[in-house]
Amino acid sequence: MPSRILLSSLLTAACLTILLPRAVAHAENWPDWRGPNNAGISHEKNLPTQWSKDQNVAWRVELPGAAGATPVIWDDHIFLTSVEGDDLVLICLDTSGKQLWKKSVGSGNRVVRSDEGNSASPSPVTDGKHVWCFFTTGDLACFDFAGKEIWKTNVQDRFGKFDIQFGMTSTPVLDNGKLYLQLIHSGGAKVIALNAETGGEVWQVKRESDAYAECEHSYASPMIYDDGQLKFLLTHGADYSIAYDLESGKELWRVGGLHPPAGYDETLRFVASPLAAPGLIVVPSAKRGILVAVKPDSQGNITDKADSYFWKFDTTPDVPSPLAVGDYVYLCRENGNLICLDRKTGEELYEERTHRDRHRASPVFGDGKIYLTSRDGQVTVVKPGPKFEILAENKLDEEISASPAISGGRIYLRTFKALWAIGPQ
Repeated sequence: MPSRILLSSLLTAACLTILLPRAVAHAENWPDWRGPNNAGISHEKNLPTQWSKDQNVAWRVELPGAAGATPVIWDDHIFLTSVEGDDLVLICLDTSGKQLWKKSVGSGNRVVRSDEGNSASPSPVTDGKHVWCFFTTGDLACFDFAGKEIWKTNVQDRFGKFDIQFGMTSTPVLDNGKLYLQLIHSGGAKVIALNAETGGEVWQVKRESDAYAECEHSYASPMIYDDGQLKFLLTHGADYSIAYDLESGKELWRVGGLHPPAGYDETLRFVASPLAAPGLIVVPSAKRGILVAVKPDSQGNITDKADSYFWKFDTTPDVPSPLAVGDYVYLCRENGNLICLDRKTGEELYEERTHRDRHRASPVFGDGKIYLTSRDGQVTVVKPGPKFEILAENKLDEEISASPAISGGRIYLRTFKALWAIGPQ
């Protein structure tokens, strides 16, 4: 090949490489609401620390309605659920902010607790080929990346009507071709495994509990524990965290005793989801309750088995889920206080005040920073480690209850009005 033709070909290839969307070339996917491995941890670098409404914003896209669902990202596709009037919709954008498609999955939106949530509270989940979405109405659907409906069903029609005060907000979890749901409510609590490709039932089990009244309700989401050797489904609600075999639905262990010892409060339902990190399971409870660190290889009812715990802590986050980074576990209270615990011992290293507003979103970690999102749209960036240090405070002035998603060097923040892409163009 003549040298000038070779040079021209190399230059063309280089230009094409440069023009490729950076999200496709370099992104770590964020496939469910807690990101890779359900941990709330991103491995991306060079993430933004500071931004405002008009600084360090790649784009902002208006959404058809409010919701608390976290977006999920795979390569250059972003999926999020929303309401549009009375309709319940799944929206697909690309990483430039362009809407690729929007599909109506159901109808019958219900707003709860004035401004706290609606029927688009559960988040989607994706495997890179398909995306699954669930709404508090029980509507559950699977689409491919082109927006073609693969299957759709209604969980209430198949498994019983929901009896839960503020709606079934639990996000399904996906693993190895199965979609797992925890339906924990007063109408008959169940744990269900579906074939993700067809929607067919693989197994269902009744979730036994001695909880009563509103404590039968759960707004938490199931998690998959996987340390490379031990793997199981972890469900959370109705006074217990319970582990199940992924293939058969057999109960492996359960932990209770999570209510305050002074007496049973009929209104203490679980909202925060557990943390399933390799070698450690952190189980929150409800306001005024406790938090426990459980050994993953436990068996049976471990409530009163001291050797099945690493440690216990006398307070819990009520809504945001726990986060573990390195040697430390972080708990974000609803009022914005951040607690840092020693991962091995549970010793409290600090409790410090951040932005004083409701915190409904769960903390995430990336690029050496912890991001705490408050209801009024402020994100406080904190340095991890045993000493408390605020790195930045960033305001968007739009209400938010969804947790951040991280991919392609950007932080995606879903407010009640819009989806923001924070970071480089």
